[in-house]
Amino acid sequence: MLEILGRYLENHGFPVLTARNGSEGLAVLADARPELIITDAEMPGMDGFAFCKKLKANRSLASIPVIMMSGKKITESDMVSGYGDGAEDYIIKPFSYPVLLAKVTALLRRARTRPVPEPAVIKKHGFELDLGGRALRISGKPVKVTSKELDLFSLLVSRPGRVLGLNHLLETVWGYDPARYNDPHTVEVHISNLRKKLGPRLAARIKAVPGHGYKFE
Repeated sequence: MLEILGRYLENHGFPVLTARNGSEGLAVLADARPELIITDAEMPGMDGFAFCKKLKANRSLASIPVIMMSGKKITESDMVSGYGDGAEDYIIKPFSYPVLLAKVTALLRRARTRPVPEPAVIKKHGFELDLGGRALRISGKPVKVTSKELDLFSLLVSRPGRVLGLNHLLETVWGYDPARYNDPHTVEVHISNLRKKLGPRLAARIKAVPGHGYKFE
């Protein structure tokens, strides 16, 4: 199921990270910040209920929406427990893959349009990003960047440690519909130009995650 579902979602344009149980899932989240999590209720070791509870107790991870699924934990009390532990949806096996895809798309759309308050100025790692003034300074000196480079850098630094997929970057920064345009070269060129302008120390913090996207550490 893990392999089949992973391939299905990747074939529909979603970068996927996998784990075999809750403990592995939390380990993956130490280095990545996915936009959505799908978990089975029944897993060896830490099950889906315990995993979801730990996830939602972590302030930096609590906002990630979770879909829980099960083929045996299907009673009303099981579903109530899943929702009580923080799952946004609970799916009974066997399920329709197109319906699951529709639920994933709807949850992602809702999460992406949710207003996220951001500071007017971000100061860290020797740079100062003025979001309102549309300006970037490094070590107190202004750096000339294009509007898209500024938007791209702003998106990456405002979500440190989180892997941002190429489709998400194209949709958020450029406003492209991933169903119509998903050429990764656009992002790659802007990342390359941005790294040159940031200098080696800051550029090294922008990490490429092969097959998935980019993150800022």
